Order: sequence, then structure tokens, then C-alpha cells
Amino acid sequence: MPRRTPRTALDRLRTSRSPLGFLKTASVCVLIAGLLSPLTQTAAAATGTTAANDYCGGRCSDILPPGENGNATLAQILLNQAFGTQPSHAEDQLGPYAGLATGYSGLTDAKINTFFDDASFGVPSDQVASTEKPAGRGDVAIVRDKKTGVPHITGTTRYGTEFGAGYAAAEDRLWLMDVFRHVGRGQVTGFAGGAPANQGLEQQFYRNAPYSEADLQAQIDNAVANNGARGRQALADVVAYIDGINAYIDASDSGRYFPGEYVLTGHKDAITNAGTIEHFKVTDLVALASVIGSLFGSGGGGEVNNAMSLLAAQQKYGVEEGTKVWESFRERNDPEAVLTVHDGQSFPYGAKPADAQGAAMPDTGSVTEEPLVYDRTGSAATATAKGTSASAARSALSSARRGMSNALVVGGKYTASGHPIAVFGPQTGYFAPQLLLLQEIQGPGISARGASFAGLSMYVELGRGQDYSWSATTSGQDIIDTYAVELCQDDYHYLFHGTCTAMEKMEQKNAWKPTVADGTAAGSYTMRVWRTKYGPVAYRATVGGKKVAYTTLRSSYLHEADSIIGFQMLNDPDYVKGPKDFQSAAQHINYTFNWFYADSQHTAYYNSGDNPVRAGGVDTEFPVWAQPAYEWRNWDAATNTADYTPASAHPNSVDQDYYVSWNNKQAEDYTTAPWADGSVHRGNLLDDRVKKLVAAGGVTRTKLVQAMADAGLADLRAEDVLPKLLKVVDSSAVTDPTVAGAVNKLRAWLNSGAKRTETSAGSKIYADADAIRILDAWWPLLVKAEFEPGLGSELYTAFTANAPIDEAPSAGHGPTGSHAGSAFQYGWWSYVDKDIRAVLGEPVQGGLARKYCGGGSLGSCRDILISTLKQAAGLTAAQVYPGDDQCSAGDQWCADSIAQRTLGGIKHGKISWQNRPTYQQVVEYTSHR
Repeated sequence: MPRRTPRTALDRLRTSRSPLGFLKTASVCVLIAGLLSPLTQTAAAATGTTAANDYCGGRCSDILPPGENGNATLAQILLNQAFGTQPSHAEDQLGPYAGLATGYSGLTDAKINTFFDDASFGVPSDQVASTEKPAGRGDVAIVRDKKTGVPHITGTTRYGTEFGAGYAAAEDRLWLMDVFRHVGRGQVTGFAGGAPANQGLEQQFYRNAPYSEADLQAQIDNAVANNGARGRQALADVVAYIDGINAYIDASDSGRYFPGEYVLTGHKDAITNAGTIEHFKVTDLVALASVIGSLFGSGGGGEVNNAMSLLAAQQKYGVEEGTKVWESFRERNDPEAVLTVHDGQSFPYGAKPADAQGAAMPDTGSVTEEPLVYDRTGSAATATAKGTSASAARSALSSARRGMSNALVVGGKYTASGHPIAVFGPQTGYFAPQLLLLQEIQGPGISARGASFAGLSMYVELGRGQDYSWSATTSGQDIIDTYAVELCQDDYHYLFHGTCTAMEKMEQKNAWKPTVADGTAAGSYTMRVWRTKYGPVAYRATVGGKKVAYTTLRSSYLHEADSIIGFQMLNDPDYVKGPKDFQSAAQHINYTFNWFYADSQHTAYYNSGDNPVRAGGVDTEFPVWAQPAYEWRNWDAATNTADYTPASAHPNSVDQDYYVSWNNKQAEDYTTAPWADGSVHRGNLLDDRVKKLVAAGGVTRTKLVQAMADAGLADLRAEDVLPKLLKVVDSSAVTDPTVAGAVNKLRAWLNSGAKRTETSAGSKIYADADAIRILDAWWPLLVKAEFEPGLGSELYTAFTANAPIDEAPSAGHGPTGSHAGSAFQYGWWSYVDKDIRAVLGEPVQGGLARKYCGGGSLGSCRDILISTLKQAAGLTAAQVYPGDDQCSAGDQWCADSIAQRTLGGIKHGKISWQNRPTYQQVVEYTSHR
């Protein structure tokens, strides 16, 4: 039988919902034998490394699903698509990660590594799977362990160490790294095809960071010039790292074991090996960093939407009362909010000024969003007609930004061992391959193990050093402001310091051919962003009749490369020797993160980010005029630098009794960017549990993991709001049998813990399934019935644009997107809680300006809740969980389930929902240097 050419067979592949439009089904059996060129490099005999520099005493663990191996050859992709076969180490961390959801209740310290992996330094000799000398170098070795395949990189020179880090990163994530350097430049469609999701990816990031190659190079030059010896070392590390990446590209190309996605997207020919995989360059890493910084480290913005909702409130109630109503929903400094620093310290930032100056509020109805995409042809024009590009912009990567992270850290005074314990990690979403990769790096000036973003792994970004661990959660404090630039001459000139100045036109023209991977016809379009010295144009409007462009300026704009210095410090054992050194290192990171630290004696916290010092009287919630009087203090338009608040003004702490963070408020008077950060926040789920543990004392690693896992299965609405709703409903007042039955089911669920858990491991059926369905259906109905009559439809709609009403795991009416894992960060639970308590006559601090449920009447409020509860109870599972391309209608477990969203050719099965970090550490150090 003659062998078919790969192109003929691959033409039979179809697309899926993957963000990169990858494979769904294939008839591929005839291809496999012909494509089994070398899949991996031969493993050499090796001996294990010693770990005399490891002070964790075997009590450091971590996990990162689905697996370390994120590269697959074409043959491996075809086998996966045809038979579900997984390449080695592509999925071996997914099962243990998923298993914690049902296994945590019986956890012991001895069983922790059933659900996590040993994160000790080195590899025992009997666990060495392979040793590699990349490119034949004698100054670095990459040792991989048998269980997970994680690379342990040991170098005798700094260059060799970083070369090895780059080589190992390319071995594990080359395709993903290539995708993201194109994302950062707004060039995904031309690289990976014109699938709507690809269009959404490049559109999402190009608007915020429309950089030229000169901009990327300038970031490198400035980071080096401004940081002395550390800056020069950082550049040398990056160059060595890229040399390692490129050495792997050359080796895999000549050996024909490069990622199969290059064939599927037309960059390589499977038979002739024609085509190229472009080498990486230094500016590629800045493009990568701009994507990560935009996703996870740039809080603030939204001033135009804030302005429109304030105007709607003032139109409804009048200026004075409308402002009070708006402020009560904004909850910018809510006294009932859970705090990370809860020892009474105050860190004022972003407070409402007594007399706001420079506000540039839009005329009602004048705001239009600045167009991004022009000149569509072919499939791009078809996508617009069908509306698919708009939905694609809310891609899987958007959900990663919403996913965020958590941390639980307890001081040694309250633990059984007397040593601090931490369970923490970032929630970066669930992808295949994962955005993060695991590694250990040991070399001159570097000693660390942990997770790094693919393509930026010259240092460990979240993990452990010799005798300390660190992690981060997204903090979201406001480093973005909106300026109203007055137009002159035409729509593309503006006044800058009194001079009519031309906007800079940034364009990225993308065209794509049909590819095997995405099945989309040829097409093209141009992305266009107009830049000013105050940042890119986001909206157009009139202010007092004057035509303006609203621009967004963030302090990290043109400065994504600066944070490399802080990460370099965190990896340096000669720099970080205690909590103060850790805080100093974190202060060199200009992204908005909450950083946490634990060693054998101390714990610490620091909130990072370049917080600009704003002009007096400027209200950070609203647009201001682009005039010198309202600019950031000492702002230099040419370099986008300014005065920043000092380290002491950032929320920080050492040795507090405990720390928790789930993207909640950092400290007293530190105003946060997200709306609805009030009395009920998912951070309460952690705080309530850890506070009880600390009060009882004797905390162990097991107990802290259990607290995290228990909170990760809790329904926030059920645990913290439902009891008050049922108090209003009052069982004795219920006469309708449907409502009575619903109330009984909800109470029973509360009594059993209000968790979203399976009846047993692998059952794919929820215990208390009816109660969960009822609450999922009830919440959007009750919120609308509770608030819309009092607010009016226009204002209610405006407020829901600022704060979505729900983020349930099934995401039927939330912003995150389905199957994303992370839930309950965005919602109206605080508003419902405060309003219901007010109606009940209970004390409320920082309450809403008015009572809304039933106009403030308890009886009328009860009628509303009973009516909406009856409506919710009558909805079928198929109506509440309508199904999607992964789940049939009515499948409740599947609707909640977590999917590893494909960014390449390998797919994985869904796992049961749990609300926890993607990468996670469990640490308890037993000694210190």
C-alpha cells in the first residue's frame, strides 16, 4: 500500500475550539510509521545530583498540570488525536492535581506528595531519567527525573547555566514560546493561521502594547543602562538563554524532532524538511514579557466606563445623591473588606480627593471605542459578519487574566514545628501546553527551583531558593490612568503642552493562508493604533463640546523589561538571605503583584508595582485632562518615567501572624482597582479558615493544604450570602411547595458544607446537585429583581458593565469563560450581602446609599426572593447548563469542569472543578543558612 503524503492526510483534519484552532479528529493511522523520526534525544547514563544547599528538609512540594513536556512531534500529535495517546510527561501532573479535590479530607503529611511532587533540589541517582550536555557543552548539564521529566540545570559557568536554561525551555515549550513572541507583536494570524481565536489573541494585546522593534530594543537598552552591573548581567543572561533556545532549534531541525505544530501550520514540510523555524532574538523576550505583564501585572484603568456609570447615576438621582449611590457601589475603600495586612497598618493610595481637580467627564452619549481593525478581506471579513472576532477577543488568555492566584502563609509561632508554613501559587489558567514550565537552575549566582513563564525562564519567577520560598498573587492596584487629549486640526492631532502634535500611527498588517491546523480560508486585515505621548488612544468623545481622544497610560508601558532585575535578585542566594532582602528584590518588579515569602524563621509580604505619584486633587477613578497640572509628578513623556511612591508606602509586612490573599484588598486605605471588593470576597474563604487554624495553633502542612482545598471547593455565594437570603425568605412564611422544597435543599446543602463536590472520586455527579442547580439559577434572577427596580434599567446595566453579577464555575453568565477553573472573584455578592443585612436591620459598615430589595421593606423583599426562587427551582438542568462544544445540555459536572485549553496539538481530558492556583507550592523549611 503506498504511503500517503502528510499533506493529503492532514487535509482531513478538522478544527476545535482551541485558541489556536488546533485539531479535533483525524484518520492518521497510515501516517504514524512514516513520521516516527527521532522523537527524543537519547538519554545518557547519569548520576544524581547532590543537594547540600537544600534547607527544606524534604518538606518542599509543588505541582504544575498537565505536565512538563509541552512539545510534541507530528507523530505524537497524530497519535494523540487518533487514540488519545499522551507523550511522555505531557499529562503526569494532571491526575494528582485533580485528585486533591476528593482526597484532601484524608490527607496526612506523608500523603502530600501523592497530590504534589517533591520539590527538593537535585535528583536522587536512582531517579535520573536522562542527562544531557546541550550542544555538547562541558559547562552545563540538564538532568531530568523519572517521575515528572522536570529539567534540573546545573552549570559551572554563568553563560553555560543560562544556555542550558534556554535549551531546556525550548525542549519543553518551543512552539508555545514561538506563539507568544508573535502574540506580543500582534502577528499571530500570519504565524499560526486566521482562526477567529487567533485574531482575538493578537487584537487583545496589540491595543495595549503597540510596540515597534525600536520600542522593544529601547526597553532592553534602558534596563541595562539604569541598573549597572545587574543590568549588564541580565543582558548577558538573556543572550546566553537565547543562544540555548537557538541551539535547540538547530538540533531539532536537523534531527527532525521539532514540534509538529510547525508542520500543521505550514512552516515545515514533514517529508522534505523544507521550511524554517526562525531563531529567537533579544527583542522577542521583551515582546513575550509585554504579554505576561499585560495579563497579570497591570492593574487599574476603566476610567471611561466609571465615568459613564457615574453620569448615569447622577442622571437618575441628581448629582449629589447620584454620586453617593455610585460611590457606595464602587466600594473603593470598604471597611468590611478582608485584608492581607490586617495588623492595623494603613497604606493610603488612590483615595478620593476632597475637591477633585482636572476631571474630563464625557458628554452623555458621546463615547465611542476607537476602532482597531481595518481593511478586512477573505475570512477576516466573514468572521466580522458572523461576529466571531468579537467573541474571540474574549479568548482563553482573557480568562487567564481573570484567573488570578492565592496564598496562605502562617508564622512559626502558630505551627506544630515552630517553622512557618506556606501554601501558595499563581492561577495562570489551564492550558496545554501550560503557560508556565518547571525547572531547577543551579549555577554561579543562581540557585532556585520553581515555575517560570515559557520563554522567560532565564530565572525562576515563582518558587524556592536554598532556604526560602516566594510566590505572588495579582494585586490589581491602579497604575493606569486615562487622559483626555484635546484634538486640534483634525482627529489625528492633539494638544501637547500647548502645541498641536501629530499622533503616531502604529500599524500591523496581517495576512494568512489556509492552514491544515485551523481550516480557515485566506484572509487579511490591518490593526491600527494611534499613539500619543499620553499612551494609546482607546476612546473618542466630547467633553463640554470639545472633541477629545481618551488615552490610557500605564506606568509599565514601555517598561516591561525592567522587572528582570527583581527576578534576578530573587534567584541570587547571595542577595536574598532574609525577609528584608526578599522585599527589596520584589520592589524591583514593576508589575502589580502581591509577593509572599517564607523561610524557617520568618514570613513576609510586599506589594510591588510602579505606583505613580499623581497630581494633587486628581481622582484616579475618572479621566483627567491631558495638561501639565494633572500629569504624574515629574513625568517624562519621552521615557514614560515619573515619581513613584516609595517602598515604605506599599503595603508590606514581616512576621504577621498569618497572610492570606485571593486578589483581595491589600491593607487599610489602599484603594484597589476592582469593583465590588467589599464585605464578601473570595478572600474571606481563606481568611475564615486560616484564622481558625491560627487560633487553635499547631498548624501543619496538611492542615494548611486542607484549608486551601476546602476553600477551593466552596461556593462563595452559598457560604457567605445564602444564610442571609434564607433568613429573609423565612421558612415559616413559605407556603408554595416548590419554594419549600427548594429551601429545604438549600439548607441541607449549607449544613453539609456548601461545597461543589462529587459524590465520590470520578463519579462526575455532584452531591447536593439540585441545591447547586437552584442557586446557579437563582443568583442572576435575584440580583436583577433586587436591584434593577430601584436603580432603573439604564443604571443597572451601567453598573453590571463595571461589575459582572456572577462568576460561577459554569460561567453561564460570568466574564471568565467556561471551563476556566477560577471562580467567584467578580460578582455582586457584597452588594447583596450589604443590602440584605440593611433590610434585615442588621449593622452594616460602608453600606449602600439606599436599600434596594423590595424598596427596603422586609415583606416586599421576601416576596421578591420567594418569587425568583420559585422561578429558579422550576428551571431544568438543561436550561441552567445549556451545553457547549464540550458538554451536553444539563450536564452539571461537565459545565463546571476544568479543561486544559489547547495552545498546541496535544489534548487532555477534563477534570473536576476546583478553585485553586495552577502552579502551587507547599513549603516548610527546617533550617537556614
